[in-house]
Amino acid sequence: MRRHSSSSHSGTSASSSSVSGPTALVPRSDWATLQRLFPYLWQYKWRVIAALVFMVGAKLANVGVPLLLKELVDTMNPKAGVGAEALLIVPLGLLVAYGLLRLSTTLFAELRELIFAKATEGASRSISLQVFRHLHALSLRFHLERQTGGMTRDIERGTRAVHSLISYSLYSIFPTLIEVTLVLGVLAVKFDAWFAWITIAALILYILFTIVVTEWRTQFRKQMNDLDSTAHSRAIDSLLNYETVKYFNNEEFEAKRYDDNLERYRKAALKSQTTLSLLNTGQQLIIAAGLVLMLWRATQGVVDGRMTLGDLVMVNAFMIQLYIPLGFLGVLYREIKQGLTDLEKMFTLMEREREIADLPGALPLALVDQSAITLKANPGHASVSFRNVQFAYDPARPILHDISFDIPAGKTVAVVGPSGSGKSTLARLLFRFYDVQSGQILIAGQDIKQVTQASVRQAIGIVPQDTVLFNDTVEYNIAYGKPGATREQVVEAAQSAHIHNFITATPKGYDTMVGERGLKLSGGEKQRVAIARTLLKNPPILIFDEATSALDSANERAIQAELQSVAQNKTTLVIAHRLSTVVDAHEILVMEAGHILERGSHAELLAANGRYAQMWALQQSSE
Repeated sequence: MRRHSSSSHSGTSASSSSVSGPTALVPRSDWATLQRLFPYLWQYKWRVIAALVFMVGAKLANVGVPLLLKELVDTMNPKAGVGAEALLIVPLGLLVAYGLLRLSTTLFAELRELIFAKATEGASRSISLQVFRHLHALSLRFHLERQTGGMTRDIERGTRAVHSLISYSLYSIFPTLIEVTLVLGVLAVKFDAWFAWITIAALILYILFTIVVTEWRTQFRKQMNDLDSTAHSRAIDSLLNYETVKYFNNEEFEAKRYDDNLERYRKAALKSQTTLSLLNTGQQLIIAAGLVLMLWRATQGVVDGRMTLGDLVMVNAFMIQLYIPLGFLGVLYREIKQGLTDLEKMFTLMEREREIADLPGALPLALVDQSAITLKANPGHASVSFRNVQFAYDPARPILHDISFDIPAGKTVAVVGPSGSGKSTLARLLFRFYDVQSGQILIAGQDIKQVTQASVRQAIGIVPQDTVLFNDTVEYNIAYGKPGATREQVVEAAQSAHIHNFITATPKGYDTMVGERGLKLSGGEKQRVAIARTLLKNPPILIFDEATSALDSANERAIQAELQSVAQNKTTLVIAHRLSTVVDAHEILVMEAGHILERGSHAELLAANGRYAQMWALQQSSE
């Protein structure tokens, strides 16, 4: 009998390699966030340039409107020696020109939005796709620690921020700055410098007041967002665990907890609204004061004869045109600041360090294993080896201690032992959801750290203990093992997993929706779907992690025979609690507290009369 007790190497620290999560990133400045966004827009540089040209054209036309209005008013002012026919012909031409300028303003603005829409939507799509890819590339540790509701809200707000930032900056802030510059130039050239100075002073006071108050208000907006994300996370978590809530009759408890979050959000929203009212009132006061001073100066000029009635109308039109967009500056500044905050959160998520990453230049796993060829097994099969593996999710709590074993190509090795002994951790490490602190895991003689993760996972199929399905059809969930599979291939896999008859008995057959996380199916049905999915993938390496634990005895025996048939000539790791499911394995490992206590075939371990024999006797007596 082959019996082995692995040494624990108590003097070796499992924390020699850090297993802690990525360190928190320092918040970036607003300018740095804009710089991060710019490359996505610059992919459409010709559209950006064209949009800027149309924007300048729109503002030139807009500034020309008051100038034309002045000429119209002055022309209508009766003068000696000018006949009624001349007075009628000249204003008619000016009216037509006035109408064309108004039309040009709208036309240029619409052309700008039309030209730039593709850039906005393209940038938003690129960023969203990159975030989605990056989230899938992050480690299992990140996804076990995340709060799904809050994270999805951050992504949703970040994607929306791309649109709002571009819209507010390109369609509001920049055009207003261009218009202010043009108006100041006209006022300084046509009239005395006081008009320009009054306008500049009002603008500076307005902008300073807006920035100071908005910066002060930002804390309340951030607090609102945090509370909103928290409330959303808890609501989603409660709905996902609907059955647990019902089991313990805790509907009111969940509603109370959700309402507490909503109440805190309400108080933060009231603070935000109060300070917004203060901001808007102060802004309008500054605007009104500036407008009164300008009109007083213009009226005085008309009385003194330095200015015409048309000049007064022009100054008034300029001020109205100028202060209408400025009236929204507080809102724009707040939204831009909030957009930058939301975008910064999403960019921070995108820059979250990948705990498990492919080495530079890593090659795909080569599945032609020399040992398999020597053993005259199918050359596509690959051996699996664990060499002195030590691992800990947390350095303070080691899980695996110097684990070593081999699964020859085309053979089956089973791992048994009590819960918490580290059995399922072996599967996670083989899939490279985590990297070991020391030792090696080899597939076909290649260290899985040295090859690409995608090729490793492509070579392995798993039937997990806890099967989670997509909220889609039965066919979609089975075909997920091999995207693009035909209905015939899906049916064949379902028949092998003994679930075809159940599927065809339902009203919609393979188009039956399985519900959120597959909750419309029983535990056994979900597990058989998982088995069918893995059978369809047909990988050279298989992992059965308590694959039949949710099945009744009759179905377990039927599927166990099918799994044994499928595992023929495949490298298979079976993780089991019920020993009756692993008696035919080529080798059985008995694990406890992260150590391998015994190893051998079923007959050898029973003859040794050790831990395995005790477990076998206990399960036989209970059955």
